[in-house]
Amino acid sequence: MSLKESGEMYLESIYVLCKSKQFVRSVDVADYMNFSKPSVSRGVGLLRKQGYITVDKNGYIYLTDTGIKAGEKIYERHTVLTNILRAVGIDQETAAEDACRIEHVISEKTFNGIKDYFEKLK
Repeated sequence: MSLKESGEMYLESIYVLCKSKQFVRSVDVADYMNFSKPSVSRGVGLLRKQGYITVDKNGYIYLTDTGIKAGEKIYERHTVLTNILRAVGIDQETAAEDACRIEHVISEKTFNGIKDYFEKLK
């Protein structure tokens, strides 16, 4: 299944929240992303339908194995790209914002090439 940019953003947010909180609900995602609850509700519904998350009767969101793998991949892209931009002198806020834009459009091949190149420079 292929996620669109908005789906990737929701999934990454849920992934990050799941790493830092025992329980995650849609309201947590809305607060974290500064999005409206109806927008998050729609995004969560799409992720559930695509098999990335489950939601229990209490509204708690859980990542499926597929969701964890996809979330890790998206988060890695964000983190690596942010670190690379910081390494070339971009301030933290701009680097994180630009990395968020880049992470959704860069190909896997290009990302891995850039990542490998900067790993060799270390």
